[in-house]
Amino acid sequence: MPTIVIIGILVAVFVFFASVYADVLWYNQLGFQSVFWTENLAKIGIFAVAFLVMGFTIWISMRMAYRARPVYAPDGHQQDNMSKYQSQLEPMRRLLMIGVPVVIGVFAATAVTSQWKEVLLFFNQVPFNETDPQFNMDLGFYIFTLPFLGLLIGYLISVVLIAGIAGLLTHYLYGGIRVEERGGIVVGNAARIHIAVFAVAFLLLQAGNFWLDRYSTLLSQNGRVAGALYTDVHAVIPTKTILAIAAVLVAITFIVTAIIGRWRLPIIGTAMLLVTVVVAGGIYPFIVQQYQVIPSEKTLERAYIAKNIQMTRQAYGLTDVEETAYNAEVNPRKGVLAKDKATTTNIRLLDPNLVSSAFAQLQQFRTYYKFAPTLNVDRYAIDGKTEDTVIAVRELSVDPTESWVNQHITYTHGYGVVAAYGNRVTSGGRPDFMLSGIPTGGVLASDKTYEPRIYFGELSPQYSIVGGPEGWAPRELDRPASGSGSQDTRNTFSGDGGPSVGNFFNRLVYSLKFASTDLLLSDAINSESQILYDRNPKDRVQKVAPYLTVDSNAYPAIVDGRVQWIVDAYTTSKNYPYSKQQQLDSAVTDSLTGGTRAAALTGQVNYIRNSVKATVDAYDGSVTLYAWEADEPLLQAWQKVFPANIKPMSEMSGELMSHVRYPEDLFKVQRELLATYHVTDPDGFYDSNDAWAVPSEPTQGNANIKQPPYYMSLKMPTQDAETFSLTSTFIPQTAAGGQQRNVLFGFLSAEADAGNEAGKKAEGYGKLRLLALPRETSVPGPGQAQQNFDSNTTVSQTLNLLRQGASQVKNGNLLSLPVGDGILYVQPVYVQSSGATSYPTLRKVLVAFGDNVGFADTLSEALDQVFEGSSGAVTSENGGTSGGGEPGKPPVTQTAQQKLTQALNDARAAIKAGQAALAQNDFAKYGAEQAKLQKALEAAIEAEAELTGKPVVPEAPAPTDGTVTPAPTDGDGAPAPEAPAQETPAP
Repeated sequence: MPTIVIIGILVAVFVFFASVYADVLWYNQLGFQSVFWTENLAKIGIFAVAFLVMGFTIWISMRMAYRARPVYAPDGHQQDNMSKYQSQLEPMRRLLMIGVPVVIGVFAATAVTSQWKEVLLFFNQVPFNETDPQFNMDLGFYIFTLPFLGLLIGYLISVVLIAGIAGLLTHYLYGGIRVEERGGIVVGNAARIHIAVFAVAFLLLQAGNFWLDRYSTLLSQNGRVAGALYTDVHAVIPTKTILAIAAVLVAITFIVTAIIGRWRLPIIGTAMLLVTVVVAGGIYPFIVQQYQVIPSEKTLERAYIAKNIQMTRQAYGLTDVEETAYNAEVNPRKGVLAKDKATTTNIRLLDPNLVSSAFAQLQQFRTYYKFAPTLNVDRYAIDGKTEDTVIAVRELSVDPTESWVNQHITYTHGYGVVAAYGNRVTSGGRPDFMLSGIPTGGVLASDKTYEPRIYFGELSPQYSIVGGPEGWAPRELDRPASGSGSQDTRNTFSGDGGPSVGNFFNRLVYSLKFASTDLLLSDAINSESQILYDRNPKDRVQKVAPYLTVDSNAYPAIVDGRVQWIVDAYTTSKNYPYSKQQQLDSAVTDSLTGGTRAAALTGQVNYIRNSVKATVDAYDGSVTLYAWEADEPLLQAWQKVFPANIKPMSEMSGELMSHVRYPEDLFKVQRELLATYHVTDPDGFYDSNDAWAVPSEPTQGNANIKQPPYYMSLKMPTQDAETFSLTSTFIPQTAAGGQQRNVLFGFLSAEADAGNEAGKKAEGYGKLRLLALPRETSVPGPGQAQQNFDSNTTVSQTLNLLRQGASQVKNGNLLSLPVGDGILYVQPVYVQSSGATSYPTLRKVLVAFGDNVGFADTLSEALDQVFEGSSGAVTSENGGTSGGGEPGKPPVTQTAQQKLTQALNDARAAIKAGQAALAQNDFAKYGAEQAKLQKALEAAIEAEAELTGKPVVPEAPAPTDGTVTPAPTDGDGAPAPEAPAQETPAP
């Protein structure tokens, strides 16, 4: 039995050691070993101190009580019973004297160890150089010092209470405290001194607690607004001061009792303290609040509401919001969009939340590849023009039923980036790819200009074994062969991506970590093998920077010839005075969260800064942290703790800067606050008559799911040029039991482009612009715009036709744009046929301005329908003309789809003009229009041939009797276009 126990202990110790050693190898390989050692040594140090304080105090309390036990106790029945207890305890007294302090010390120290961040921040704090509006203390006191002092005093109070109780029990068991029938409770001299010492310590600690409570009122979230309000300032803070002084005075009475042996004075003092706590700490503030504040609350709280507004906006980075009155019109005017070319040419028709399956069907190629369910929006310079781009990486997705070798040796990485233009599609409504295929190629990049292999991603396997010596036969499936009948290519990882498992001991360690005997015994592992694990970019950043809060979304970008995952990270606190706390998971949850977009932010904060930009290399997993806000005090404190881990922003390349964007989660938190805190007047804030809310997702019909913000390039009315921005809208807040008014009250944008200059932010990056719409004009909100779409007869009839044959109609993201002196809504409409291999294709575009709805095959046509036949808009589809462009003269740079659209528009115009000429018996004009019609139809045929790749074969003319047969039309006088040829997806 002893042998079995010893072996069991040794196995448990080795398993624990293996876990720690694996972490050491992982951090060392990444170059972040200081994080592991600093964090764990800090925890060990805190544990040791807390254990010694608790354990030693309990031990000394019990020891002193035992040593002071009375040698000769009075006779009696009570003492006889105590003697029995003592005789039973005596054989294990030594064990109890040591075991009780050790056990309690371990549990107490374990609880405190989790607070290692507060301890390190206290000892490495830096000043904010800003003061609170009540006590004029530096804000660093509330962020760094107050949490630590609260932790310290709270722990010491528990030490004093537990040690005091342990000592009293020891006194009682050994006769120092006796209960006698005639004399009542008898306390010996040693016990009296013991009680007095612990009572004094407890009261002095409580005095410190009362004193700190004064400052904690500034963090209160219990009033009408956060912070110390009228009752706190005029009742709570003064009474806390009185209680602190009273606790010190009562402590003095216990010192006197320890000397003179009389209990009357401390008992009276303790009773008076308890009464003071009840009266001064509870009843008096209640009376002030109930009978002084509530009847005149607006007047008395005005100054404190102003402090709350100021500090909340400051804590969330809202002090420099540029608010502009935007007198939005609701009646469209002809040609009004001509001045909004910067925005209309960039309107994104490709919905990253819907086209993942289209990417999969057209670009997946093999079952072991997969795209994330929600794609990302970025921007890339193509031929000197910045294009909004929907981008994804072709990640690895291994069937869990595969063999161990296939799961961990053969299938190790994904391959290539796939990117498509955001503002246009190709024939049949498919994404217009700027980078695609295997090998990857396109106008954006090719395999020769960047490393396409994706070993680290959001969908990567739990772990993979990669690498090998020179001459090792490649075992990693690299990519499908480019020729038919050829073998798929294989590759050997050549980077430094994970800890070595080339020796037996490391293999043993990782076989224990992953509970796999195959890992230990496989012949596919060689002397140069590495193990890749913890491969999700967000998890990777969180692990090397446990002091940061990581954004919910990581997005890929091609940077300096590598695929880099870009991850935003935040420094946060919940101790910023007078600032309203936000529940992060509630603030960042919207219709896009879920899957790889699961909300990562949790807990409550009242201060947040995007202090760090991080990158994770998709090939070798290397993590780089950059100080994005180098002067942020919390980040500076953490840099003192981990001085070598965060690089300065000056080391960021220009290409990396060009893909950095304003983070989504920060924007979501800010828009939640701005819904209320756009009001800066205390009286207006108190009245709450202009409170806003983030609208619900209109395409899902669920009132509990918020509409997400959208990235797009646009020009705000107050800007000189378009910028890549993150946008959202506001509608009126609904009162309890009230009816929702889905009209637009506000439009918010954050300038998301950091520029392309190495190590330097663009001047406007992060600028928040808020358009406040007039209350007297009912500008439809997103929900009302969606309702106008759904209730439109033409729209509903057409969509019902599209639904025939078990096809599905899917509404894309509803974009809101401040153009045309009003608010324009644009929504792509996708159709997906039935079948396992189907995917959504863009078929229609919905447009709304005010209550006017446009619905057409193209954006430019839909805009023309709304804006009196000619919007004047320049879109990506019409190449620079809309509503009135010169017929028959297409733009210089047109795609085949644009040529077809232009030709059909010209044909429509020629038919209508010819019919009008016939009605007036103007046969000359009719002949001219027929010539234009013939030319337009020829152009349409050529464009269709270009789209389908089929050569134009002219048919022999049919015999004619001289009569003119009108071309078939679609009911509006326009020629009915041929059904587009069905295209076979790429293999």
